[in-house]
Amino acid sequence: MSWATAWRIARRDLNARFRGLRLLLVCLFLGTGALAAIGSLTAAIEREIESNGREYLGGDLQVELWQRGLDEEERAALEELGDVSAGIRMQAMARFGEQAAPIELKAVDAAYPLYGELTLEDGRSVGRPRPDEAWLSQGAADRLGAAPGDTIAIGTETLAVGGIVANEPDRLSEGFQLGPTVIVAEDMPMRGGLIAPGSMYQTKTRVRFSGNQDIGDAREALEERFPSQGFDIDTAERAAPGTDRFVDRMGEFLTLVGLAALVIAGIGIGGGVTSYLDARRQGIATLKILGASSSDIARIYALQIVAASLVGSMAGIAVGVALVPLLATALDGLLPVSSGLILDPGAILLALAYGMLVALVFAAPPLLRARHFPAMALMRARVAPLARDPQALLVVGSGLAAIVALALLTAENPMLSGGFLAGAAAVLALLALLGLGIRKLAGALPRPKSPIARNALANLHRPGSSTGALVTALGFGLAAFVSLAAVQSAIDGNIAKRVPDRAPDYFVLDIPRDQVTQFETLVREADPDASWRTVPALRGSVLAFGPEGAMTRTLDLEEIPDGAWALRGERGLTYADTLPEGNELNQGQWWGPAYDGEPLVSVDEEFAAAADLEVGDMLTFGVLGIERTARIANTRRIDWESMGFNYVFVLSPNAIQDAPHNLAATIELSPGTPTGPLLQALVAALPSTSVIEVGGVLEQARTILEQVGLATLAAASVAVLAGLAVLLGAIAAARAARTYDTVVLRVLGADRRQVLIMQLIEYVVLASALALVALGIGSFAAWLVVTQLFEFDWLPDWGVVIAVLGLGIAIVLTFAIGASLPLLRAKPAQALRAL
Repeated sequence: MSWATAWRIARRDLNARFRGLRLLLVCLFLGTGALAAIGSLTAAIEREIESNGREYLGGDLQVELWQRGLDEEERAALEELGDVSAGIRMQAMARFGEQAAPIELKAVDAAYPLYGELTLEDGRSVGRPRPDEAWLSQGAADRLGAAPGDTIAIGTETLAVGGIVANEPDRLSEGFQLGPTVIVAEDMPMRGGLIAPGSMYQTKTRVRFSGNQDIGDAREALEERFPSQGFDIDTAERAAPGTDRFVDRMGEFLTLVGLAALVIAGIGIGGGVTSYLDARRQGIATLKILGASSSDIARIYALQIVAASLVGSMAGIAVGVALVPLLATALDGLLPVSSGLILDPGAILLALAYGMLVALVFAAPPLLRARHFPAMALMRARVAPLARDPQALLVVGSGLAAIVALALLTAENPMLSGGFLAGAAAVLALLALLGLGIRKLAGALPRPKSPIARNALANLHRPGSSTGALVTALGFGLAAFVSLAAVQSAIDGNIAKRVPDRAPDYFVLDIPRDQVTQFETLVREADPDASWRTVPALRGSVLAFGPEGAMTRTLDLEEIPDGAWALRGERGLTYADTLPEGNELNQGQWWGPAYDGEPLVSVDEEFAAAADLEVGDMLTFGVLGIERTARIANTRRIDWESMGFNYVFVLSPNAIQDAPHNLAATIELSPGTPTGPLLQALVAALPSTSVIEVGGVLEQARTILEQVGLATLAAASVAVLAGLAVLLGAIAAARAARTYDTVVLRVLGADRRQVLIMQLIEYVVLASALALVALGIGSFAAWLVVTQLFEFDWLPDWGVVIAVLGLGIAIVLTFAIGASLPLLRAKPAQALRAL
C-alpha cells in the first residue's frame, strides 16, 4: 500500500473533531504551548539586550569605582579606546517645600549619553542639565510633588526642575535603586557638599570605542594593567548582568517546567493512543481481512497520530506565541522586551520538535502492537491482551536519544537539563517498579470477606490490570501538586525571612564622623525612646584570598564559586572592637578593644565555606586603590533576618580606620512615633547625608519575591494540568476492559453504587500507597528548584505541603471517579451481544 493510499484511508477514518485523540491533542497542546511561550519570551529578552546592549550600558565598556574617580593614568587608558563619559551615582535627599524624599542622584558630564537618547516628556532630546538645573524621573516628581519650573534643593544646592524624563537610555544598567532618579551636572554633588573624603558614592566611566576593538580583549587588558585598583568592569555584551542572571535562571526553570509537562503528558499520550487503537480493533481487523498487511496498518494509524500530533503541537505553539505579548506587557519596566507579537523561529521549531518526538516515543508501543490485532476481532470485541512488540524498544530508544540530544544541544545549562532528564527517567523507573510491587503485593494479600473489597483488590493484580499506568499517572499528578506547594511555600518563607515585618525605620548614609553628636541629638529630640546604631562604612573589593604564600587572585578565577558572591565587585567593609550585634562566633577568637597587632578580619561562615577559606588564611582588599591585607581571625554566623548592618567582612580597627570614611546608621523609632518630623530634621541639619525609608524598600523587595512566586505558580500549574491529563489518559486506556468488567458485575447482580465503591476503593488504595512516594519526589524536585536554581533558602511550610497533597488526592479521586461514571451507563444487553 502506498503512502498516498494509506493517507486517503487514514483521512477518511479520522474524525474531524479528533474524537478519541483529544487527550493526545490536550497533552501536546500544554507542553508545546509552554515551551513556545517560554522560548519566545526568553529569546526576545536576550535578543533585545544583545542588540541594544550599548544603549543599555551607555557605552561599549564601563568602569565602576567606589569613593573615587579615575586618576590621570586610568582615564588616559580609557581615552586610548575611544570617547569617554564619566559620572557619579549616589544616594541623596531632595527637598521641595515641606516634602523630602530619598533619590538616586545621577551626575553626568557633557558627553552623556554616548549611545541612545535622553528624552523629556515635552519631546526634547537632551544631554547634561545646566549647572543650576535637574531632570527628574516621573517617580521623583510624583514623590516630591514637583513640576517643571519648580525649584528643589539637593544638599546645599538649589536647582530648577528643567523637565521630566521620558526615556533614560541606560536605565537598565543602573540596577536596583533605593529611590527615583534625578539627573544633574557632573560637578553638582561636589558643589552641593555631598562628596567629601569618606563619602559613599560610585563613579561610572563609559567608553564608546573609536575603532573595531574587541570588547573582551579591551576588558582583559584593563584588568591586567590595573589589577588592584578595584575596577568593576561591565561590557555591552552583558549590559545588565543582574537582568541576564534573572532571565537565565527563570528561563532555565520555565524550560524545565515545559519539559516536565511534555514528559508527564507523554504518558497521557501513550494511554490516549492505546485507548484510541483499542476502539478501532474492528476497523483494523476489517482492513486485514481485505488484504492490508501489518505494515499497512501501522502506516495508516501512524499518519493519523502524526496529523493529530501536528494539530495539537501547532495549536499549542500558536497559543504560546500569542501569550508572549501579554507576558511582555506584565514585565514592562522590569525586563527589556517588546510588547508586540514576537516570533522566534528557533523557539517555535524547538517546541515543535519536542512535541513530535514525545508523541513518537509514547505513541510507538501501542501503535506497533496494533499491527497484531487478529481478524477474529471482527467477531469478538474482546480478545486477550496483545504481547509487546520488540520493535517498539528500538523506536522508543531512538526517540529518547533524540530528545536527550536536543535538550543538551539547545540548553543554556546542559548539566541542568541532562540532570533533569536523568531524574525524570529515574522517576519513571521508580513508578514502574512501584506499580509492579503493588500488583505483586495485592496478589499476595489475604482475600477480604467483603465481595466489593475483594473485587477491588483483584482489579489491582488481575491479567490486563491497568495498575502500572494508574500508578505512573497518580504518581506524577500527586508529585506535581507537592512540588507546586513546596516551591510556593518556600518562596513565601523567604519573603517572611528576608523581608521581615519589623525593621529599622531608617537607614542613614554618609554621616560625617564629626557630626555624630549632632545626629544623635536630632534622633533623641524626635523620639527619646528611639534606638540607633552607627557603624563605620567603607567599600572595597577582594583582590586575593587563600593560604599565606599561596593566595588566589580573584581576577584569575574563570567563574566565581557558588555562594562566594562577595568576591564579585566591591562590597561593604567595616571595622569594630567587639562582635557585631546579631552575630555569633563559629570558629576562632575575636580581637579585643584597642587591638594593635597584625591586621585581622572576621568572615561570614557561609562565604568562608564557599571560598574554601579557613581561620589563618589571608584576604587582600582593594580600598580606594590601596591594597590592605588581613589575616582571618574567625568566622561568624550572621543573623541576616535582623535587617541591620550585616557585613560579610568586619576588620580590626587598625586595618582600615585610617582610610577616609563616614558612618552609617539605623534608626528604630518607638511604636506610634511619626517618622516625618525626624526625616525633615535630618535633611535640614545634615544635608550631605542620605536617609532611606526602609518601609518602601521592604515593600519593593516583597513585591519582587511575590512576583517570582506568582510566575512560579502559573508556570508549575502547567505540570499539574498535564498530570491530570495523564490520569484521564490512563483511565481512558483501560475503559474498554473496565466496560466489560462492569457489565459482567451488573449481570451478576451488582448495582451501580457497589460498582462505584469498587472503583473508589481501588483508587484510594493506589493514592494512599503513592502519597509518601509523591511527597518525596515532589519535595526533592522543589528543593532543586528553590535552592539550586533560584538560590533561595529551603523554607517550605510542611503543613501547607501536606494539606495540598491531601487536596491533590481529593482532586485526583474526583477526576478518577468522574471519568469512571460513563462505565456505569454501559448497556449490558448491547455489550453482551458483542461478545
